[in-house]
Parts: sequence; C-alpha cells; structure tokens
Amino acid sequence: MFNSPDFLRTQNISGPDMGTEERPGSSIAIDVNKLPYTREFVDDYRARMKEDPDPEAQFAFAKYLIEAARIIGDDMTTKGEVRSGKKYRDSLLAESLKQVKRLATGETEPYAEATFFLANTYGTGHRLTIDHDLAYHLYIQASKQNHPGATYRAAVCSELGAGTRKNATRAVSFYRKAASLRDTAAMYKLGIVLIQGLLEQPKSEREGIVWLHRASQQANEENPHALYELAMLHETPTLLGRAASLVSKDPLMARDLYIAAAELGYPPSQFRLGTCYEHGTLGFPVDSRKSIAWLNRASEKGDPEAELALSGWFLTGAEGLEANDGEAYLWARRSANKGLAKAEFAVGCE
Repeated sequence: MFNSPDFLRTQNISGPDMGTEERPGSSIAIDVNKLPYTREFVDDYRARMKEDPDPEAQFAFAKYLIEAARIIGDDMTTKGEVRSGKKYRDSLLAESLKQVKRLATGETEPYAEATFFLANTYGTGHRLTIDHDLAYHLYIQASKQNHPGATYRAAVCSELGAGTRKNATRAVSFYRKAASLRDTAAMYKLGIVLIQGLLEQPKSEREGIVWLHRASQQANEENPHALYELAMLHETPTLLGRAASLVSKDPLMARDLYIAAAELGYPPSQFRLGTCYEHGTLGFPVDSRKSIAWLNRASEKGDPEAELALSGWFLTGAEGLEANDGEAYLWARRSANKGLAKAEFAVGCE
C-alpha cells in the first residue's frame, strides 16, 4: 500500500537563489538572481565579499562560484581554451569548497546551511570522495542547530546504516525532530512509520494520519507523496484495517488529492487519473483522450503500471489513437523489463 521512496535527496547546487537582501551588519546588497558570469565579475564579487563577514552572503558567494566554474569554464573550452578553462574551473571549485568548509566549521558558530551543503557533498560524492561517516557527522552537527533537512538526513542515515550503525529508535527520534521542524519528507515518513508500525514502532494510525495531513499541506514537486497516500485512504478506508473509521470514505476528496499529486508530477497519481478517465470512476467522465494523456505523463517518468495501461490502449485503439499491435507489445515489454508481474505474463516472460 504505502511505498516509501528513497528520500536521500541530493542537494541542489545549480546556483544561488537568495534575492536582494540587506543583512544586519552588511553594507553590501547583491541581487544574486541577476549576477553575470564573467571572470571580471568573479573578481569584483570576491573583493566585495572581503568586506562582508555575514555567513549568508559568504555562502551565497560560495554557491555562485560553483555555477561560475561551470559556465565560464565551458565558455573558455568552447573558445578553444581547453587547458586554461579546466584550470580556471578547478580553481573556482576549490575556492568554493574551501569557503564552504570554513563556514561549516566556523570558529564561533558553524553556519548550518553550509554544514548541510557540505554533508550532502560528502554524502553524494559531488566533487569529493564519498565519505558517509563524515557526512553523518556533519548532518548531526547541523541538526544540533535545528536544521530540518539535516535532521531528516540524520534519520535516514540511522535507518539505513549510512555512516553510522542502523538504529531504528534513533532514526524515529530524528524523524520526529525533523517533522517538528516542518520538514515535509520527515512528516510523510513519520506518518507512514506510525500507520504501518515500521522501525520497531507500535502502530498509531491516528497520529500517523495527522502527520500525513501536515505533509500534504506542504506538498511540492519533491514531496507529493502524502497527497497520494491520503487519496488512497479516502478512496478505500479499509486499507487501514481496524482503524478504517479514522478516515471517511470520500471519493470526491480522493479525486481532488489525486489531481493535486498528479499535477505535482507524481507518477502513481498520474496513472490513477489515467485509469479513472478510462473507467469513469471517482466522479470522472469516461474520456479516452484524457486517460491516454495522463498515462503518457506517468510513462514519461518510467511508471510500469502506466506503460502496461498504454499497451492496452494500443491493443484496442481509441479516439485519436489507432490500434497498433507492435506499439502495444513494445509498451508491455518496457513494463515487463521493470519487473511488473502482469506485464511479464502479458509478454510471456519466464
């Protein structure tokens, strides 16, 4: 029923997005959303930062250097300056890493965002050798400063045994702390843990549903899962077994939640809408075009159920879609290759 995805999300380091802001103690305000990426500006920005001790500004500069290394280095390579482009790129990345390490291990107080960023860098091996032990240590350090994301990662590490011993009790403790700090993924995970009685926890469906609701209120493209889980419960409360009375059977609520998750790009919800439009369930009209459209969106993200459903549409044909046995087989084969038993049976896999 409840599928717990891998929440070891990678840190987005594509570039700064801090906006223009006057900070206490800072005489410099830079709109980092509109910064140019030139060697001249890098030098100017660096000079400005020498006058600004604010850790938020320093961290924004460190992230700017990462994007500048990529953009300027690529530009130099395109112009035929391959060796010098690589040298310049590496120098900026080294400068950025040094800056982040300095902020993450500050003499007075470490800057939590930099600590979290550095932990992710060690955890994913992005431009560094993977070191799960050090990543976990840094997550703990940032968690002590009440950083929600770092606390969540500390929970995942404790659950999986990455950089530390597996410890279910400690993992749940960190999930609870991260959820209380309003980390959406932690709210969702804690809800699932309590509903299913995972990680050595006794079942507590009532509290679990509360956390799912809280996660759904903060749902976004990275974390649409709670919307889908609540939709399933409102569609079929008996999924909760003896605790079914905790959720009302409400097809219209389920429909709205499925739509919300699907619009955030969640493949299982997109597949569900595809089947609803195919069969006219949950108050949806029968509409083959919309069914196929939603199934296509789910299949673009590799959902095997959606791929098999598309195979069915190609077998029968529909308005605007000619029957095509070859396409039907290819979609079923694609689904079977991902281990979906129904698809394996359809194509005769052993």
